[in-house]
Amino acid sequence: MSLTRETLKHLLALKEKPCLSLYQPTHRSFPEREQDPIRFKQLVRQLEDSLKKQGVTDYQSLTAPFHELIDDVDFWNSSRDGLAVFAAPGYFEWFRLQRKVPELAVANDRMHVKPLLRIAQSADRYQILAITLDSVKLYEGNRDGIDEIRLADGVPATIEEALGRELTEKGQSGFPQGFSRASERGDPMQTEAGGAGRQDEIDRDRERFFREVDKAVLEHHSKPSGLPLILAALPEHQAVFRKLSHNTFLLPEGIEKDHALLSRDELRQLSWEVMQPKYLKRLTGLLDQFGESRGQGLATDEIEEIGHSIIEGRVATLLVEAERQIPGQADPTEGKALPATPQSATTPDLLDELTVWTFEHGGDVVVVPKDRMPTKSGVAALYRY
Repeated sequence: MSLTRETLKHLLALKEKPCLSLYQPTHRSFPEREQDPIRFKQLVRQLEDSLKKQGVTDYQSLTAPFHELIDDVDFWNSSRDGLAVFAAPGYFEWFRLQRKVPELAVANDRMHVKPLLRIAQSADRYQILAITLDSVKLYEGNRDGIDEIRLADGVPATIEEALGRELTEKGQSGFPQGFSRASERGDPMQTEAGGAGRQDEIDRDRERFFREVDKAVLEHHSKPSGLPLILAALPEHQAVFRKLSHNTFLLPEGIEKDHALLSRDELRQLSWEVMQPKYLKRLTGLLDQFGESRGQGLATDEIEEIGHSIIEGRVATLLVEAERQIPGQADPTEGKALPATPQSATTPDLLDELTVWTFEHGGDVVVVPKDRMPTKSGVAALYRY
C-alpha cells in the first residue's frame, strides 16, 4: 500500500486502544532476509510484554495477526528495506518501506507514526509511469530505490483492456506502435496495404488509450499520493501522451526509453537524474526561505516556541533533521517540553511530537539531511503568519 497523507490521518484517527506499532529494517535478498522473521518474532514478544505490563488480558487477540505473518514465507520473500505494522482492536495493517527504519515495538494510546510520516513527507519521493502499447506499469521510489506498485482498479494495464471492443482490429496494415515502417524510416510514402486511413485509426486508438491511462492514473494514484510523476516512454509516445495529459503532477522531463529494456537499477538512476534537480531546488528554496523569514520573525529554531506555534496553527512547514532524536515529551495543551522519564519510553522524542502535531494541524514536514540542516537544534519552523 502506498503511503499518503490520508493513510497517516487514518492511523492517527484510530481511537480504539491499545494501539500497536512495530517497525523493523528488512532485507531484499537472500541470505540476509532469513533473519527478518526471527527479529520480527522478537519484536512481537516485546509488544506482548508491554501489553501484559499494562494489564491487557486479551493481548493474544491483538497480536494474533502478527503471529500469522511470522510463518508466511511469501510475505518475507517480498521484503523491501523496512516494515511497519500497526494494530488496534478491529484493525491491522502493514506497509513495506523503501527506507531502513530503526527497530521499534510500541504499545501506546495512539499509533507511533513518526518514522512513517517522515518517509511519506520526504521531498525526494516520486512515481514513474512506464507505458508502451503492450503494458502500463507504475513504480514508486526515492533516491535509494524504486519498486513496482500495484495498479489500482480502474487503471488499464494494456490497450486491449482500455478500449476493449472499440480497439481497431489488427490486420496487415498499420503497426501497434502507431507508425508504419515507412514513416519510421522517414519515408513520407505509406507502403502498407490499407494506406493512411488504417494507420489513422491505429493512431486514434493510441490517443484514446493514453487518455484513459492519464485519467485513471491521475484519479487513482497521483491525486491520492501527491507525488511528482515521471513518464518513461519512447520519444514518439512521450510527445503524444504529454499533449493529451491533464495530470498536473506530470514532470516536463521524462525518460525517453522503453522501460522493458532497462534494468530496475537503470530505471532508478535515470529517474533520479530527472528528480534530483527538483528535489535540491525545493530544499534549497526552503532553506533560503528559512534564513529570510527568521530575520522577519516568521521562522524559528527554538523548540518550545515551535511547540506553541504549532498548537496555534501558525507553522506552515517544519524542517526536521534526518535521524535526529531529542529525548523528551511535550505537553499538547501548551506546547511545552517535558523531561523524559522511563515511563515515557513509548514516545521518547520531542521531534516525534512536533512532527505529528505539525501534520495534524495541516502543516508540511520536510526531512533534511544532517549536512544541509540550517539549525543546530535539529528542527526549524516556517510560519504562515
